Amino acid sequence: MAAYNPEEQEKIEGLKAWWTAHGNTVIIILTTLIATIVGIQAWNYYTRQQAQQAADLFTVLQQQVEKSGDPVKINDAAYLLMEGFPSSGYAARAALIAAQANVNAGDLAEASGKLQWILDHSKEPELKDIARLRLARVLLDEQKYDEALRHLNAAHGESFAGLYADMKGDVLAASGSIEEARAAYQQAIDKLSEGRSAYQNIVQMKLDGLRSPAE
Repeated sequence: MAAYNPEEQEKIEGLKAWWTAHGNTVIIILTTLIATIVGIQAWNYYTRQQAQQAADLFTVLQQQVEKSGDPVKINDAAYLLMEGFPSSGYAARAALIAAQANVNAGDLAEASGKLQWILDHSKEPELKDIARLRLARVLLDEQKYDEALRHLNAAHGESFAGLYADMKGDVLAASGSIEEARAAYQQAIDKLSEGRSAYQNIVQMKLDGLRSPAE
């Protein structure tokens, strides 16, 4: 056994005493630190796996749109994303695609449900603005004018102001509120940027169609 000089022996005894007093605390801290590191790594791996699975499902959905356009298959793929990965950006986009497929198939109730799901779950303001606008169109087709106007009067991005005003004009015109519809169409024309000149012409045609013969 190695012999220690008095100074070394004193240090060793001091370390022993310190370990006796604090060893358990050190072990707990180290164990917690290791568990935290492992947990973070596991979580990162899990989130990467989740993101990849969501991306794969979205690819499947896009393939269904391109190959068959079958609303049943599109809705099935969208459902898997909406239920399994609701917080992913893919889920809201899948719901938007499925809603359009339902509109094309004449299933307005199912389309409304998908669009409302986006409003309830998406964290992307622009995506919600698009969903709200499309939902208003579906509600217009269902002649649910008050509900459509409620969505169109909700807060939305300034870049959508012209489109919302145009849709509001459509709803008001369909409900018989002609003067209010004319005001909405004029607002849409004022809001639409120069880059949408062709669309402005369409809105202008709607406005002109509401003018009285005396005008």
